[in-house]
Amino acid sequence: MERRTFLAGTAAVLLAAPLAVEGQQADRVRRVGVLMHNAEDDPEAKAELAAFRQGLEQLGWSEGRNIRIDMRAAGGDAEALRKYATELLASAPDVLVAFGSAPTAYLVQATRTAPIVFTIVVDPLGSGYVNNLARPGGNVTGFMLFEYSLSGKWLDLLKQIAPDMRRVAVIRDPSIASGTGQFAVIQAVAPSLGLEVTAIDIRDRAEMERAVTAFAGLPNGGLVVTAGPLSTLHRDLMITLAVRHKLPSVYPFRFFATAGGLIAYAPNFDDQLRNTAGYVDRILRGEKPGNLPVQAPTKYELVINLKTAKALGMTVPRPLLERADEVIE
Repeated sequence: MERRTFLAGTAAVLLAAPLAVEGQQADRVRRVGVLMHNAEDDPEAKAELAAFRQGLEQLGWSEGRNIRIDMRAAGGDAEALRKYATELLASAPDVLVAFGSAPTAYLVQATRTAPIVFTIVVDPLGSGYVNNLARPGGNVTGFMLFEYSLSGKWLDLLKQIAPDMRRVAVIRDPSIASGTGQFAVIQAVAPSLGLEVTAIDIRDRAEMERAVTAFAGLPNGGLVVTAGPLSTLHRDLMITLAVRHKLPSVYPFRFFATAGGLIAYAPNFDDQLRNTAGYVDRILRGEKPGNLPVQAPTKYELVINLKTAKALGMTVPRPLLERADEVIE
């Protein structure tokens, strides 16, 4: 009888042991390293990080209780990105999160083992971050910003809002794969809309200002700003130049329109960042990034700034206004 009691007690201890270990693992504070291209005090960087944190909070991850977020913001400095990628990897993170293409590139270079979730990235396949969108297979997965076909939609929207337009300058960054890819789609769509396309490469602010000023010297021109780290970094200059030279312009992100740009057509960032938090949650709970498919956005928003339209002396067609998700007056 005593022996049976002893064996029953031993079995109970053995059965409880895995549960205790599992509980200890669940109680362990997890570390998430975040690398951003923009400066820490950039309003959009703050908004993106807040949306990501909110997504984690909704999934049960609370800073100071069961998660620690180590954040580095490079302010557009490539050397700082390289340094911060190394620093974050040295902190032994459970997951690394990259906001944008440049941070993703540096983290992918830094490690082939630590889990990486990217977000707001235009062309993860063409950039070599993953080998397959449906089953990435390695240590990297995440969320595409959009598919290249969206670039053609920008041109179509610009033609609708400025039907007399005949010439379009496309501001792009040729040093990144997505800069070339977006321009190629715009160039392919242009003839069907009766438009002539010119590329303006982003290298420095002075060169860009000279190029836009020269382009605006002839009539019936418009401007397309493609997505990329440098266009985001210099967004204020691009908006100022467009208004100064009376160029109808379309932009790749909502925050361009809220800052004074004429029109923007873009994915919903909050939705994408909440989904990013969802992937981080799944990895922290044991799933492998290589088994999580790279996803494209499902929700896009059309934003029109009527104040800017008035400053440009334009009347926005009513059908376009009725389709808009947001109208800034």
